[in-house]
Amino acid sequence: MRMFISLVAAASLLAVNFVAAAEPALSVISPTGAQRGKDVEVTFAGARLGDAQQVLIYEPGITVKSVTPAGDNAAKASLAIAADCRLGLFGMRVRTATGISNLQLFSVGALPEVAETEPNNEFEKPQQIGLDVTISGVVENEDVDYFVVDAKAGERITAEVEGLRLGYTFFDPYVSILDEARFELVNSDDAALVRQDGVCSVVAPKDGKYIVQIRESSFGGAGDCRYRLHVGRFPRPTAVIPAGGKPGETVDVRWLGDVLGERTEKVTLPGAISREFALIAHDDRGFSPSGNAFRLSPLDNAVEVEPNNERPQATPFAAPRAVHGVIEKAGDVDHFKFAGKKGQVFDVRVFARQLRSPLDSVLEVFRASNGQGLGGNDDSGSPDSYLRVTLPEDDEYLVAIRDHLGKGGADYAYRVEVAPVQPTLTMGLPERQQYVAHTLAVPQGNRMALLVSASRADWGGDLNVTFAGLPEGVAVETETMTAGRTFVPVLFTAPDAVQPTGALVDVIGKPVDPNLKIEGHLLQRSMLVRGQNNIDVYGHWAERMAAAVTAPAPFKIDIVQPKAPLVRDGQMNLKIVATRAEGFKAPISVFLLYNPPGVGSSGSISIPEGQNSAEIPLTANGGAEIGNHKIVVIGRAGVGNGAIEVSSQLATLAIAAPYVGFAYQKASVEQGQEVDLVVGVTKNADFADEATVELLGLPAGVTAEPLKLTKDMPQLAFKVKTAKDSPAGKHKSVLARATVIEQGEPVVHMLYGGELRIDVPLPPKPDQPAAAPMPAATAQAKPAESKPAEKPLSPLEKLRLEREKAKAAAAMK
Repeated sequence: MRMFISLVAAASLLAVNFVAAAEPALSVISPTGAQRGKDVEVTFAGARLGDAQQVLIYEPGITVKSVTPAGDNAAKASLAIAADCRLGLFGMRVRTATGISNLQLFSVGALPEVAETEPNNEFEKPQQIGLDVTISGVVENEDVDYFVVDAKAGERITAEVEGLRLGYTFFDPYVSILDEARFELVNSDDAALVRQDGVCSVVAPKDGKYIVQIRESSFGGAGDCRYRLHVGRFPRPTAVIPAGGKPGETVDVRWLGDVLGERTEKVTLPGAISREFALIAHDDRGFSPSGNAFRLSPLDNAVEVEPNNERPQATPFAAPRAVHGVIEKAGDVDHFKFAGKKGQVFDVRVFARQLRSPLDSVLEVFRASNGQGLGGNDDSGSPDSYLRVTLPEDDEYLVAIRDHLGKGGADYAYRVEVAPVQPTLTMGLPERQQYVAHTLAVPQGNRMALLVSASRADWGGDLNVTFAGLPEGVAVETETMTAGRTFVPVLFTAPDAVQPTGALVDVIGKPVDPNLKIEGHLLQRSMLVRGQNNIDVYGHWAERMAAAVTAPAPFKIDIVQPKAPLVRDGQMNLKIVATRAEGFKAPISVFLLYNPPGVGSSGSISIPEGQNSAEIPLTANGGAEIGNHKIVVIGRAGVGNGAIEVSSQLATLAIAAPYVGFAYQKASVEQGQEVDLVVGVTKNADFADEATVELLGLPAGVTAEPLKLTKDMPQLAFKVKTAKDSPAGKHKSVLARATVIEQGEPVVHMLYGGELRIDVPLPPKPDQPAAAPMPAATAQAKPAESKPAEKPLSPLEKLRLEREKAKAAAAMK
């Protein structure tokens, strides 16, 4: 789908108003839609929209003529809708001086607009409207809105409501058409064609008045249950066959499900593939308010030939191809047949619910010669079916499709693609805030960073990420996304001289290997309506990234580039320095945009009010990926009644293997005594000078002095002192912190695995004489000669010595 921007060039740059504009939020667009070929004034209401400067629109057909602030929380825009603008929904965002709002939808229709006028909630007192109009209204709690039209016998009356599809709330509308005697001629609650909205049609049986009713299906409602009700004589087919075609070709399509019967039409398809493309049905009485989803792909088409509900009757086709049909009645099964070669691999994929068909497909593939099944599928990550099959022999193969519950009907249409496996690449922007689609706002003279993700299917390898259509002057810095990675950080920088503006940007991924002819683009979901357990009920797919250069931020941040590495099972404090604008003293929250594999970081660090630096603690686990990693820090500060974010530069964090390894000998000691805790040292890398080693995790009342470690020492012996009340038992929390100084910075190792057992002393025997006091030392006493330190006993040696002493004591009795 080609997208573009509608914008207004501001005559002069407004003074920065952080109070009004930081973190703009868009709640509602009013009116919710308009007729094409008309100019309309639209209000964008929400929060912090007081310096709105631009409206970003994801598709062509609407021009923004002006944008004017309307208080602190709203803006007005004059929109010119082209006469040939496509019908349907348009995603819109507001750009203010300091940010980009969330996305909301605006509906473009073919009919004149009428506003709902209350009171109209009594059947006997409906609001009079003409045929072929669109009514904008709201269903409040327990509200029922009635509208009356005059129709001639034989005229088609169709009522289609846009409720849920406007994207404001989980609105489940019910629509019906009644005669003057209050007999309900037709109704619709949930229609697959229009998602959870309703659409119904009837041929007027006689001249007279007909009443259209709309309400919430369970008589609920609220102020945000907005609707656009299209009432007219326009066609409303509920399915189209074929349901797809090749870009640029002319296709004979068959419209199904309209109350006036089937009809055929030649349709010329657009030249480029678009995910959201739909065909709009039209005749001499008007245009359908919304389209029938239609898949564009390079595959040729084949259409079922009835009867084909038995295997011998299968419709033949040549693979690869897309086959089309309708499960016309309950219990129907459609069969297709193609010739295949041994070893061929095909993706067999159904498009039904994705094309708004009520069919809940079940797909099966067989060998025609012996009935051997190659596989079957009901749902594969969506309500539609998918299989990957490898053909075992040269043979004819059958594709069978049916409804899961055995249902059928005139609009149970489907498309089944039988295609060779093709590698694909889809780019994404990972959410930083759950359920909120990410945008890019780069302040003038500053930086901002985000993550770009890639989803590779059926291929692997390095890829490069580029951007097309960024605001002029914005520079990009990133790195190659290597084969084992699914995302990379990207840094955007806006010079001081670049003026604030917005753009919708193409995010492009391409393999580094030029022999791989694969190209991926952005596919971003904005969840507009969420159901129970936050399930995605309805939303918008965007194929461009919303980006803007915004007014200057009152601060910048930088990472002080680490000179020493972070080792596995180690720690580091990453220093962040802020440069503040004069008078700006607010705290600045700082956090890593992402953590390299195996690295953890604190997300609750702030540069305190009025200060200019802080340190973010980093840790690496034992499996942290060794090598150099690009890191970036986001700075966020409250400004006025919102917040502004900037980023640091891209810095390099080196992850290394530990310089030393420790092997702890188990130590045991009685309360109030001392013991040597011996640690064997393995040198993994040379290091200069001495390392300081401290014992941590010791129980209460237990102490040990730090020791110095040189690169050639084979072991350390800590003198561990216990108190008389130190807790008895096995203590497996003992570890050592070894700090090596490299280029003036600490390389901190956390070396786990120590164990200390503390025993309660045995009580003295009742008849055992007290120990004789030691003689007092005299001044003339000759000092003891210094002896070299003896090698500490191992736990096994200590146990043997204790047993020998016990045997000797027993022999003396």
